[in-house]
Amino acid sequence: MEYILKNGIVYDPANKIDGEKKDIMFKDGKIVENVSSDAKVLDVTDKIVMPSGIDPHAHVAGPKLVVGRLYRPEDSRRGVTQKTSVLRPESGFSIPSCPSTGYRYSRLGYGTVVEAAMPPLEAKHTHEEIATIPNIDIPALPLFGNNWFVLEFAREGKIDELAAFISAWLKISKGYGVKIVNPCGTEAWGWGMNVHGVNDKAPYFDVTSKEVIRALAKANEKLGLPHSIHIHPNDLGHPGNTPVTIETLDSVKDIKKNAPIRDQNIHCCHLQFHSYNGNSWKDASSGAEDVAKFINKSDNVTCDVGQVTFDETTTMTADAPMEYDLFKLSGLKWANKDVECETGSGIIPVIYSKKSPVNTLQWAIGLELFLSIKDPWKVCLTTDHPNAGPFIRYPRIMSWLMSNTRRMEMIETGEVHKWVNSRTTLPTLEREYDFYDIAVISRAAPAKIHGFADRGALTPGYNADIAVYDINPNTIDPSKEYETIEKGFSLADYTIKDGQILVKDKEIVSLKKSRAIWTNVKGWEEEEKAVIDGIMPFFNQYYSVKWENYPVHDHYLSDPLRVDVEASK
Repeated sequence: MEYILKNGIVYDPANKIDGEKKDIMFKDGKIVENVSSDAKVLDVTDKIVMPSGIDPHAHVAGPKLVVGRLYRPEDSRRGVTQKTSVLRPESGFSIPSCPSTGYRYSRLGYGTVVEAAMPPLEAKHTHEEIATIPNIDIPALPLFGNNWFVLEFAREGKIDELAAFISAWLKISKGYGVKIVNPCGTEAWGWGMNVHGVNDKAPYFDVTSKEVIRALAKANEKLGLPHSIHIHPNDLGHPGNTPVTIETLDSVKDIKKNAPIRDQNIHCCHLQFHSYNGNSWKDASSGAEDVAKFINKSDNVTCDVGQVTFDETTTMTADAPMEYDLFKLSGLKWANKDVECETGSGIIPVIYSKKSPVNTLQWAIGLELFLSIKDPWKVCLTTDHPNAGPFIRYPRIMSWLMSNTRRMEMIETGEVHKWVNSRTTLPTLEREYDFYDIAVISRAAPAKIHGFADRGALTPGYNADIAVYDINPNTIDPSKEYETIEKGFSLADYTIKDGQILVKDKEIVSLKKSRAIWTNVKGWEEEEKAVIDGIMPFFNQYYSVKWENYPVHDHYLSDPLRVDVEASK
């Protein structure tokens, strides 16, 4: 089928299109420049047309989601709907069922979601869940920052061997890029400890967090992977972690990036959780100004925010010691897991309240980062789903960013705690995002940062991933009509995925099989074999699975999309 989206108001930052009335055409799943006279016309006059959304960091598939659903049945009872002729029943709020996850992203106009933490040992199950999430493409990031083999390669400075290991493990796990969570800290948790800075060492490995970060960054760039290292720094959620965050990001400034699309060599996820000043929660304050100043002057750094949304939600992370700290603070039920020789994880519920001084501080810090980082191409919209809130709140965050009126209303009426005035700069920040900025942080920037060469733009030849919203940008004042902004972005008029209409007139009308995106490095096959042969005696002795059962075989993948990379040596 050929289609024309007629008379929409287009925002396509990758092509520098800012609110231009024009037609968008697609055929056989791709954006095209021309169609025949037989093309079907979809009238979207004066409605916003953007590329489909891209979530650069979320937790949507894998064993941590399963554990979360099991131990939080109260969450699964929320958001329950009956099946329809098209949809299966839905359930869950912060941890929706797999089908619900796909449906809800489609309603928001999203088409691609990055699963941000995949233990290689649990990769098979992660891909099984990806296969049951409809309508979105999902690249998954394997965890490397506490892997025993990585720690040893980093300690010994064996960058070539580490690069070969990464190349092999991306094939083995069918992963997309390199994820680092609390480097050395999660390994320390296996001994009941943690690290609190980049110069602390993993117990018994004699290697520091900074050495691990630099080694992985060097290996990542040696391979020329599409995405940079994707880091969750040490000391998440602790007052006084701002210097740790800045030192982490500064530690790789001399490493030259080696990729055709992205500009950065390090991406910091959920930056809000890493931008706290103070010595304890009694004197905690925002470190967002210092972090934003650093990012503004650093061309090698990008980030996503992890914006708090004031919801009851579920936190889940490979930063297992942080979850234990949160458990000690809140007393809420807590789950902990060790993934042998690779990583760990923890899960705990959290209730973000507008009346809580700490939660208000976290909310304000996230908005400070959005408003203080000058270049929107360096920052992405996330809630670190579900950690700071569920992804269904993205439209609400958009309304906050577009309306200083709404932000000040929340501050001045006491809707949020007074700490926002004394411990943050948010009341002084009058900047308001426009629709172009929103398209950058939710579409164009995530695509560029992750090195996607086929989405995030309405470029001819790109996938026909398109979202249409029933908002007329020519007649609305987002600063005053913030409720309309939230409502309009909450339910797309059309969501089109690879040319297939999934949402029409705000209703899901069809489903599409998900796709698993993974990176295949070419040219390092001999080095990969040598590394695997070298570690095999250890693997056979200490892993509880046989090697033959460790890799993710092709039948686990949902309609895989392989990204080939010709790596240099």
